[in-house]
Amino acid sequence: MQKKTAKIVVVGSINMDLVVKSEHIPIAGETVTGQEFVMIPGGKGANQAVAAARLGAQVEMVGCVGGDSFGKQMLEQLSNEGVGTSYVITESQQTTGVALIQVQDGENRITVVPGANASVTPEHVENAREVFKGADILLVQLEIPQETVMRAVQLAKRHGLKVILNPAPAADLPAEIWPFVDLVTPNETEAAILTAGQAITSDQSDILNELRSLTKTDVIITQGEKGVSYHINGSSGSFPAYRVHVMDTTAAGDSFNAALAVWHGEGLPLEQSIEFAAKVGALTVSRFGAQTSLPTRQEVELFEGT
Repeated sequence: MQKKTAKIVVVGSINMDLVVKSEHIPIAGETVTGQEFVMIPGGKGANQAVAAARLGAQVEMVGCVGGDSFGKQMLEQLSNEGVGTSYVITESQQTTGVALIQVQDGENRITVVPGANASVTPEHVENAREVFKGADILLVQLEIPQETVMRAVQLAKRHGLKVILNPAPAADLPAEIWPFVDLVTPNETEAAILTAGQAITSDQSDILNELRSLTKTDVIITQGEKGVSYHINGSSGSFPAYRVHVMDTTAAGDSFNAALAVWHGEGLPLEQSIEFAAKVGALTVSRFGAQTSLPTRQEVELFEGT
């Protein structure tokens, strides 16, 4: 029997990543000599869209780019990856979002300038409502205005989609959003903010219970090399991270979320989807860059890991 193709809508950010690798990240007032500079397509929304497409999903992107050369490059990149861009609008008076990423020993620090991402409005989402019809899952993050995120999750629920909210970058969220969310996927830092610091002083079972109590949703907390902890369908558990040489952690969370959406959209229970998502995350961190690091479906299926 042929597997079902997951149909995924991604509402989110589109950035050009300006990446600098150096032996150490400078402190205030310090200048260091970098080892490498590259420009790589990125943005949490675009990363998740491309990752899902490479994993075999049918993907539609809703977002905004500027009227600059970066905007043209990002539209071309998405189209080349098979991502639908009919509802990616160009704001000619805006610059495309950029992220300055400093990488040292595989770890990164990121500064994001939203640019045109701030122009993704609730009206823009409403105008894209056709792509929600017949889709399986909405993936949404927090690099666009919160009122737009709210409209997206409401529209998704109106059309029967499951909603995966990746609350990144970390932010306080209104209680009104949670009835429209099926799964929330913070990392440890984001979990701490969502639970007002609870995650800093408590063990994982307490964090999961706190988030579950707060959100009334299923919860998956990503913990880097420590793997993931989850509370799904009333049961809690954990899954270890695959051991790989970490080159760059950029887009690890994005690829993990995309993989969850793809396998769950194909009909696999969330608990089983985590195993594939962990493989995707491991492959991503073993490579450099955002979209340049995202694996294909075949690579994931061939990856055994330890």
